[in-house]
Amino acid sequence: TECIPLLCVFTVLYGSLALFTSILHNVFLLYYVETFVSVYKIDKVSFWIGETVFLIWNSLNDPLFGWLSDRAFLSSPQTGSQITAPEVVLKRLKALSTNGPLFSLSFLAFWVAWARPGLQFLLCLCLYDGFLTMVDLHHSALLADLAVSAADRTRLNFHCSVFSALGSLSVFLSYSFWDKEDFYSFRVFCVTLAAFSIVGFFVVSRLLQRRFTKEVRPKHDEASALKELSVGHAPLTNPEKPVTIGQYLKQLARHKNFMWFVSMNLIQVFHCHFNSNFFPLFLEHLLSDHISASTGSVLLGISYIAPHLNNLYFLTLCQRYGVYQVIRWLFMVKLGLSVAMLLAGADHIYLLCIFIASNRVFTEGTCKLLKLVVSDLVDEDFVVNRRQQAASALLFGMVALLTKPGQTFAPLIGTWLLCVYTGYDIFDRQPVRDNSLVSDAALSSGTPPLRLGCFYMLVFVPITCALLQLAAWSRFTLHGRKLQGIKTLRQGAQPGHLIDVKAI
Repeated sequence: TECIPLLCVFTVLYGSLALFTSILHNVFLLYYVETFVSVYKIDKVSFWIGETVFLIWNSLNDPLFGWLSDRAFLSSPQTGSQITAPEVVLKRLKALSTNGPLFSLSFLAFWVAWARPGLQFLLCLCLYDGFLTMVDLHHSALLADLAVSAADRTRLNFHCSVFSALGSLSVFLSYSFWDKEDFYSFRVFCVTLAAFSIVGFFVVSRLLQRRFTKEVRPKHDEASALKELSVGHAPLTNPEKPVTIGQYLKQLARHKNFMWFVSMNLIQVFHCHFNSNFFPLFLEHLLSDHISASTGSVLLGISYIAPHLNNLYFLTLCQRYGVYQVIRWLFMVKLGLSVAMLLAGADHIYLLCIFIASNRVFTEGTCKLLKLVVSDLVDEDFVVNRRQQAASALLFGMVALLTKPGQTFAPLIGTWLLCVYTGYDIFDRQPVRDNSLVSDAALSSGTPPLRLGCFYMLVFVPITCALLQLAAWSRFTLHGRKLQGIKTLRQGAQPGHLIDVKAI
């Protein structure tokens, strides 16, 4: 019972780091495209160039930073030079105390015009994503480094969901300050958010370092000293040459569960960012004539907060049925709701409101659970490739390398689909109805082609995504008895190096 207060303090502090990221990132996702298109008047060529360069940088920086962080863990050095788990955790916490405030400062660069729109768009995206990657990699890696059991990881993820939900309140507030014609109030709002995030990252990461050093490291050092005096079990790893990046990539290529997971997750990342980027457009062209501005604000806020709150329920389901089964159910729910909305049509306004909000809830809810799956893949990678330490940040980075392109594909494919189907160009703001692929029946019925195009995008994108994801997820085998066996092997391989969250 004495460990419970310490456990609560540590998990709460760990979860609060998600607050300082989410209050900024939700605002970024919702407004960065609209800001450069409508406020700074970026041209189409510069927008596509910026998104293309961002696609490359967004994909490469995750494995690059992960490799720089975890390359020492891939080899199996002599016992005297082994890096212990507490040292890994402290290294990640120090990285968060530095990169967290820098991430907050990079967020501010979007909301003041300080260069040509095309150049600023490119630099802002790359700078922001670089620091976001450092924060997200180390925070996610801590989930795999601090705990192995599903219960402990679920507990840590639970607190992240609570604080992420609090961070989503910034979306509610942002709608009150957003004005394309008068940008000053929105700038002040963003500066306030960034200042709060800077202080939060610095203070919380330092508190975590202090508590971890005080409570865990002495116990670990004592356990290591006792272990050296006894014979113990033979380690799982043997001294060998450091693993090169080429060898590591070959290991991942043979990791079938990893490949099937990133196939599914690529589609998930695309769908999540598609919803975020085009949510304001759907509100404007599908609902603005039928609901008030205040209702739109509430709908927008709910769609950002509800996924985090709903995730608390999803996590309880995960403890009972397993993460794999819950994610599969969410894909089936997404498919069922989308087909039902397609059959109902675009004229049922209340159903449309519910669907737009629930579409984000279930899609984002799935995203929140995927870190648990990546943590399980870290365990499998550790056991199969006989590592001396789990290369958690590097594996999270490799997942991002193969899935983050979906973040860039979302606005590009979305704007392309809208233009092809309706002739509507968000850059020119002139719908070209003569070149539209909308049928004559749709035009004669009085349904605006743009509204009909938005509706079909709204329903067909999740239907397509759900079908592809169910196909890929059915090939994923790291669940049930196999997963439990992997966790048992990892815990047995590093009895003196793993950290028990309950002991913190």
